[in-house]
Amino acid sequence: MSLTRKIFMIVVALSLTFGVYGCKKEGPAERAGKAIDKAFEKAKDKVDEATKNE
Repeated sequence: MSLTRKIFMIVVALSLTFGVYGCKKEGPAERAGKAIDKAFEKAKDKVDEATKNE
């Protein structure tokens, strides 16, 4: 196996390792996104409730 192929395999292995690790941690942007989603759902429910009575 050539040196270039070995380096490529190491880079791929490290990328997969860091990718999996990065998906496990929830950062502040993801928490903020979830809060925005929850607020949007509440607002949608209120609008649906208000328009259903008409």
